[in-house]
Amino acid sequence: MNPVTVITGGSRGIGAATARRLARAGHHIAFSYQRDRAAADTVLAELHATGTTAVAVPVDTRDPDQIATLFAAAADLGDLTGLVNNAGVTSPIGPFVDLDPTDLRHVVDVNLIGYILAAQQAARQMPAGGAIVNISSAAATLGSPGEYVHYAAVKAGTDALTIGLAKELAPRGIRVNAVAPGIIRTDIHTLSGQPDRPEQTAPRIPLGRPGEPDEIAAAITWLLGPDASYTTGTILRVSGGL
Repeated sequence: MNPVTVITGGSRGIGAATARRLARAGHHIAFSYQRDRAAADTVLAELHATGTTAVAVPVDTRDPDQIATLFAAAADLGDLTGLVNNAGVTSPIGPFVDLDPTDLRHVVDVNLIGYILAAQQAARQMPAGGAIVNISSAAATLGSPGEYVHYAAVKAGTDALTIGLAKELAPRGIRVNAVAPGIIRTDIHTLSGQPDRPEQTAPRIPLGRPGEPDEIAAAITWLLGPDASYTTGTILRVSGGL
C-alpha cells in the first residue's frame, strides 16, 4: 500500500517541494494551504500528473477543527503514515524591542500551536511505523539577534516538541524528527520585509549560498522513509554550515 502523508503548508516553498518529492516516492498526499487556491491547484496538478492521489484542503492551522478536517481528508486516502509539520510564518525583521505583540502571538500560534495540534491528530491516528517530521530552523540555536528573536525562540520550542514527542511515541513505533533549515530561497523572506535576504546573507554561509527548497525536501523524505527506521528524536540541520 502507498504511504499517506499530511503536509501542512504544502502550496509553496519547502512544503510544495516536499509534496513533489514524496509523490515521486509513491506517497498519497493531503496538504493544507491557507489562502492561495491558485498555488494549491498548481501543486495538485503537478502531483496528479505523476499519478499521485492528492487533495488540497484550506486550513488555518491554529484552529483544531480545521486541522481535524485536514486529517479526515487524509484518512480517505488510506491509513496515515506521515506528517510534515511545515506551515509557518515570520514577522517583519527588526529589533526585539520593536516587536508588535500581535506579530508575536501570530508567530507562536502558527509555528508552535499549529504544530502541536497537527502532531496531536497524527499521534491519535498513526499506526506503528508512522513518522512525523517537524520543520524547525537553524535560528533555534543561532537566536536571530536583531532579526526575529521570537521566531528563533518558537523554533527552539519546536525542537523540544520533537524530542519529547519522539520519546513518548517511540513505544508505539512512531518516529518523530525535525529538519532545521538555514536560509532557503522561499517567499517567506518577502513576508518578513526582505525578499532578497537569501542573497544578502550568502557571504556569511560557509557553503557560500542559500539553500533550495528541494534540498530540504530531500532530508524530509529520508526521515519519513525506511532508511531512517532507527532515527527518532533527531534535529537534522540542513543549513549550509550555519
